[in-house]
Amino acid sequence: MKKSPPTRKQKTCANTACGVQFTPQRLGQKVCGPRCGLAIAPVNDEKVRKALAQIERKEVRARKEKLKSRGDHLREAQQAFNEYIRWRDQLAGHCCISSGKPLDWSGNAVDAGHYRSVGSAPHLRFDERNCHAQSKQDNRFLSGNAVDYRIGLIARIGQAAVDELEADQSVKKYTIEDLKAIKAEFRAKTRELKARAVA
Repeated sequence: MKKSPPTRKQKTCANTACGVQFTPQRLGQKVCGPRCGLAIAPVNDEKVRKALAQIERKEVRARKEKLKSRGDHLREAQQAFNEYIRWRDQLAGHCCISSGKPLDWSGNAVDAGHYRSVGSAPHLRFDERNCHAQSKQDNRFLSGNAVDYRIGLIARIGQAAVDELEADQSVKKYTIEDLKAIKAEFRAKTRELKARAVA
């Protein structure tokens, strides 16, 4: 019969500013966690100051992440997706999907324009076939220039794929976890494209 390990007595954290009761995880543990351990270390040590600042930044990021709404996650996922689309089409040397004119990649003149808009077909907002680099002029001031967009889209992905996009009336409700995964996926894809562009 196995003996159960002896239970450890609770201690009071040696950091007087904390003073919390904790159960030590190892012999000689005097503080409840790394933050308190660093807090009672000599403050003139540069390494300690940097470690404390890093812990603080990590905690702030975690608190901010908890406060994000579904809308915040949706916006971040959309930004990651749009950046990927712009990089994809820039490296492929594509012109504006609707006007066929060369795009100005030097500034902020290129949008990731959706063929079926995010408002009318939210389930297609992250579909790579439905989104292509488009001049801001066409996307914002010509309401997407839909007729010419369709012509350019057929030339790029084919009639069958365009018909499939137009017929798709499915419903998709993105959860926060879905949106986090989408954001991570498209950020990774963008990093790959950027690395390829540098190489």
